[in-house]
Formats: sequence, C-alpha cells, structure tokens
Amino acid sequence: MDPALRAELELLRDLGFTHLDLSKARPGETPLPIPPGDVAIDEDSVTPAAAERLRSGIPNPEDVAALALLTTVEDAAKRCIRCRLSTTRTQVVFGTGNPTADLMFVGEAPGRDEDSEGAPFVGRAGKLLTDIIGAMTLSRDDVYIANVIKCRPPDNRNPEPDELAACSPWITRQIELIQPRVIVTLGKFAVQTLLGKPVTISSVRGAWQSYRGIKVMPTYHPAYLLRTPSAKKDVWSDLKKVMAELGIDVPAR
Repeated sequence: MDPALRAELELLRDLGFTHLDLSKARPGETPLPIPPGDVAIDEDSVTPAAAERLRSGIPNPEDVAALALLTTVEDAAKRCIRCRLSTTRTQVVFGTGNPTADLMFVGEAPGRDEDSEGAPFVGRAGKLLTDIIGAMTLSRDDVYIANVIKCRPPDNRNPEPDELAACSPWITRQIELIQPRVIVTLGKFAVQTLLGKPVTISSVRGAWQSYRGIKVMPTYHPAYLLRTPSAKKDVWSDLKKVMAELGIDVPAR
C-alpha cells in the first residue's frame, strides 16, 4: 500500500475514526442495507484503484474517510446481482471524481465505452461533458460523476422500471456519502429517479428541484446535445445558475 495513504489511514485511527457505520440513516429514514454494519478503517477499506487516485497528493482525513466509504460501497456494487443487467454487463460502472465534491453530475446509464472501461461518461457524450465541466472552469477531478444505472442495458436501450428500482439504492448511498451542494441531473431517467416521479425533462429543465434538501438542476443529457446541438445554449443557461449557486464566476464567452 502507498506509504502516504497508509499514513493518512493511521492518522484517521489516531483521531478516533476506527469504524465508519455505513448503515446509519438520518432521523426518520430507513437504513440502507448496502453494505451492512461497520467498516473498519484500514488498508482493506481502500481498493487499489482508490489508492491510485490518492497518490497524486496527500489528502486530508475527511477525504480519506469519504473515499474509504465510497470504495467500500463500490466493492459491494461490483458484486451486485439485483437485476438482469448483471448477467450482460462487462463491468459495473460505479462513479468517479472527488468524494467530497460540491457538485455532482448524475446521468442515466453506461454505454458501450463505459461498460468497457468501467468509468462513467468516457465516450463521445463523455467528452462533451468534460468540455462542459471545463467551460465551468472546473475539471472532472473537482466534481463527482455517476449514473442512476450502474450496468449497461443491452444495445443501450432505455432502462426498465424494475432495473431502475433495483439500482436506485446505489445512487442514493453515493449522494448520502458525498453530500454535494448541487446535483445536476442529465436526462429524463436521472431526474425521474431522484424526484421519484415521472416528469418530462422539458417540464423541469432549468428549474431548481430538491432531493433530500440538496438543490437539483435538471438539464439535457450530453448524448441529446450531440443529436441536437442547438440545445447547448439551454444547458449553458442551466449551468450558469449552478455556477451562481456555487459562487463560481461565469467566464466571458
């Protein structure tokens, strides 16, 4: 294990973070059984992939704790067989980015490239999302990116209602752990999942919504923008509202 990461984990233990309870819920909420019980803060709590992401610098204890929790949940998600998509996937596409991000992007489902690489938004739509994040004067390392569906639907078809229901606890747990200030939902299925109702993207796009006290800005999916470039101006309008909420200066265009 990387010596710097080991030192951070030892510091966490010295500060009293010997166990982190993944099953705790907020008052009035039902605990999520993913995964159950306490998780010890030790080398086994951080996967090699997570350790690699941390090697660029020594993170603070809060970042290590958040990433330890997320990677423990990710390990559980990679063993998920809650729906039929587990039989056709190549990889579970959990999420990437800053585990303590103020801004989180939530998309719909992995495509072929994402299923192959195991990371969200890495194909043509992903490149466009990266450009959009860059236009906000941020990078993918500043935000967290995930999908409401963690496994690719065959032939990139729309996810079925039972698949969305089976997979929704994973995105719920990710949001609980990251606690972003703002969530940007990309496309219909993302906003429907978080709002818990069958809204159309055209009816909510650009208007602030709320998910468990977190501000949500619904906007178009980058794949839609590839088909309809004229909608890019609408997405930029939506994201300027997000930037204002987060105190980010809007660059001159």
